[in-house]
Amino acid sequence: IYGILNGTCNYILSSMENDNVSFKNSLKRAQILGYAEPKNPKLDLNGYDAFAKIRILSALSFNNKISKKYIGNVNGVMNAVITEGSPVGESIFQGEGAGPGPTSSALMSDFLSILRGNIKFPFGLPSHKRKNVNVYNFNNYVNYLYFRFEVRDKPGVLSQITNSLAKNKISVQRLIQIPNKNNTASIIIISHKSTEANAQSCITNLSKNKNILKIPTIIRLL
Repeated sequence: IYGILNGTCNYILSSMENDNVSFKNSLKRAQILGYAEPKNPKLDLNGYDAFAKIRILSALSFNNKISKKYIGNVNGVMNAVITEGSPVGESIFQGEGAGPGPTSSALMSDFLSILRGNIKFPFGLPSHKRKNVNVYNFNNYVNYLYFRFEVRDKPGVLSQITNSLAKNKISVQRLIQIPNKNNTASIIIISHKSTEANAQSCITNLSKNKNILKIPTIIRLL
């Protein structure tokens, strides 16, 4: 399941990007228009609304109740590890995962354990028995792609974009064109699966197009 689950946040982010207004002013607009709660829009802005919808969708998809996992409430620089064993059950370990204190403590703990002989093989196996890991070629990564282009609203611009996509073997699944102010438009394209190499080649070529006003946005989708 993927999609936009919170219209309030979507409106605020779109308003900030398209109209170049601050978060505070964009939120005020949303409240005036009735998109956000007039007194306390906290539930829309802190992710709880989307969280609740994800739980509902997950429950419908898997025919099961999705519980509130403790680990989702761990905030800031805190790290948490949940282990489950028999017969002890579930155990939770929580602590700071960044900063000079926690980092120094973790390093010194490992060094001292090695010096004492408590840890002969820190990685579980001696080095000569560990296999080399092949570096993954990021250019071969394949995914659906979301493109957003801010362009001059004039004939031929859309065909320039779709022609570049076609040259780079990127097939269009969905396309939306939204007129904006000052003779500009937003073109949003969802592609079929394509390689990262083709996507980057297409973006590089289109970035040189004078009819495209900003560096194109690309988001990789599952």
